[in-house]
Amino acid sequence: METIQIRESAENYLETILVLQKRHGHVRSIDIANELSFSKPSVSVAMKNLRLNGLIEIDEDGIITLQEAGRVIAERIYERHTLLTQWLEHLGVRPEIAAEDACRMEHAISDDSFQKIKSGLKDK
Repeated sequence: METIQIRESAENYLETILVLQKRHGHVRSIDIANELSFSKPSVSVAMKNLRLNGLIEIDEDGIITLQEAGRVIAERIYERHTLLTQWLEHLGVRPEIAAEDACRMEHAISDDSFQKIKSGLKDK
């Protein structure tokens, strides 16, 4: 499958939309702004860009939905975040630090390295 290359900030927005959908069932720009502690105008600009790139859809009530391409990216980043957090905690890193470090690592780690970590954790 071809992987779409997007900026780290867009990956973070898509992951946040996925997490908020899992938590609340629906997402609006204000929910994203509150979750990330970003300004509403900044989030609005980002949502416009994600919509123009076909990664999200926004209905007339302002409800944001991941399109297929956006969902694929969001799920990939969320899986990386979750697994890297667990791995770091397994190594003895405090949970809050593990989550922060995983957030930075999830964007930079190669697919090969991630798959090796994932395989290594399954073997345990």
